[in-house]
Amino acid sequence: MAARLDAIDQQILKELQEDGRITNVELARRVGISAPPCLRRVRALEEAGYIKGYRALLDEKLLGYEVTVFAMVHLTSQADADLKAFEDFVRAQPLVRECWMLSGEIDFILKCVAPDLKTFQAFVAQLTAAPHVRNVKTSLTLRNSKDAAMVPMEEKRR
Repeated sequence: MAARLDAIDQQILKELQEDGRITNVELARRVGISAPPCLRRVRALEEAGYIKGYRALLDEKLLGYEVTVFAMVHLTSQADADLKAFEDFVRAQPLVRECWMLSGEIDFILKCVAPDLKTFQAFVAQLTAAPHVRNVKTSLTLRNSKDAAMVPMEEKRR
């Protein structure tokens, strides 16, 4: 699908990732086309699913979420119904910001935030009691060295 994107579409995506609040007029200026076709392209990119949505990136620490932890979860079963039950449980947990299913020894890794360790420990108690959870290993983060929410739009090397 990426082959269908021309250089202007790719530049539009790059600019929108850097500033989702940019006006259509400014976006058009930056990519070198007039405003009406720029707006049509943005709408086409949205309809095609390249642009999933727009949101503000918030600073969790300033909002009182001082603790970031990764939880590695091993389930007792990998049957589809059991995986779905666990995923349904996780979706209902507001402290879980990301959930990734993995191949290998660990079934899921969760990125969690909490206002303090006591709150996170209470969540871990819920997590270990969740459907089909065999064990949970956690790693408290010390610092974030990179947080790139954007998809790299640089030219692919051949």
